[in-house]
Amino acid sequence: MKRPIVPLLLSALLLLALAPTAFAQATRTWISGVGDDANPCSRTAPCKTWAGAISKTAAGGEIDALDPGGFGALTITKAITLDGGGGQVASVLVAGTNGIVVAAGATDTVILRNLRLNGLLTPGNANAGLNGVQFLSGQQLVVENCDIFGFAQNGINVNLNQATVANVVVHNTNLTNIGQTAVNFTNASTGNVFGSLSNIAVRQAGTGVATSGSANIAVDVSNSTIVQTTGFGLHAFLGSITAENDLFSNNSTGMRAESGATIRLANDGIYNSATGIRAIGTVQSAGNNRNAGNTIAGAPNGTITIQ
Repeated sequence: MKRPIVPLLLSALLLLALAPTAFAQATRTWISGVGDDANPCSRTAPCKTWAGAISKTAAGGEIDALDPGGFGALTITKAITLDGGGGQVASVLVAGTNGIVVAAGATDTVILRNLRLNGLLTPGNANAGLNGVQFLSGQQLVVENCDIFGFAQNGINVNLNQATVANVVVHNTNLTNIGQTAVNFTNASTGNVFGSLSNIAVRQAGTGVATSGSANIAVDVSNSTIVQTTGFGLHAFLGSITAENDLFSNNSTGMRAESGATIRLANDGIYNSATGIRAIGTVQSAGNNRNAGNTIAGAPNGTITIQ
């Protein structure tokens, strides 16, 4: 018995139509310095850029770099992981714009791991990159094992306007040569923003870590180094910053809390700055900090009870 030709043709056309969708919904995709964005972004046929791969990666999926390369700026609007791989240079190099913009959904988590972001900031360069990572919306941003340097504005700019909770985790990351603030937190709405910064190294920035815009921002900084800032190591304009086991050295001001803001210190070293501590608002100490070599030492105006 002969099979009808029309149903077979329809079936073939349907399979062809579904093929691009299958590529678009891949859970894991790949990029390479010698890839091509016309590829399906598989391991054997990788794409060339983050932007080329993200359109073929399912929400919640992962894009991995196979080898070193410059993979371009990116705007992220869904849950995703970007992984540059261990021991190689997967970079984003930008001039006059942001490196990675995260404008994700209210329940989305975005993870940036093993990346190098270069904004090309040098004396006299009016076209340097703006922000290394710009976090505009989402539930959680995680930055791990990254180098962020040479940006005219902020290394990581948490610039939210949402009533839902947002979490920011930055771990084992270097932020160097940043024009304004290495890690900046602000929220124009009512949502709580929680920051957890550990093992970060800030060098040569305007300010190390800053909070503003909302009293509902709480940032923890631990086991980190913030040195050679032209403004403040820590600057709490609103909200609170808790620092434990950190080094602040050769800053203009080690830390400053404005009226209505709180900084809490435990087992920190504050050295060799024009001003060590400036407490206009509240600076609480656990009584185990070191404050030495500063032109004006300053002092906490509150205590943390040792349990």
